[in-house]
Amino acid sequence: GIFLELLKEAMISKLGDTKGFLIDGYPQELKDAEEFESKIGEPKLVVCLECSAETMSSRLLMRNQSSQNSDNTETTEARIESYYQASNPLIAYYESKTQLCKVDAEGTQEDVFLEICKTIDSFLK
Repeated sequence: GIFLELLKEAMISKLGDTKGFLIDGYPQELKDAEEFESKIGEPKLVVCLECSAETMSSRLLMRNQSSQNSDNTETTEARIESYYQASNPLIAYYESKTQLCKVDAEGTQEDVFLEICKTIDSFLK
């Protein structure tokens, strides 16, 4: 509740200065999406980054090594499974309600960034 109130206040304060808002990593679950829509409104565009579980695992393990996180392969696999359980209903929800754009996230960081930019640019035109 507090997060959404702060987000709403920040968005309202910038309404005249922007073409829109990019909210990274939210919502993570269907209940979050429903709460966002009831308190703030329906998003015009939702971008979903898609990559294989193997790619996710590899990236998480690399990130964990660089941050000296203690997550191991089993913990990483559990996190990925949890992600799929939460995100699959969320993706289906947005596919039925709004403009969901799926972006192939198998490439390099630069390639994925460029694809996201293209998606957003074409939406804004």
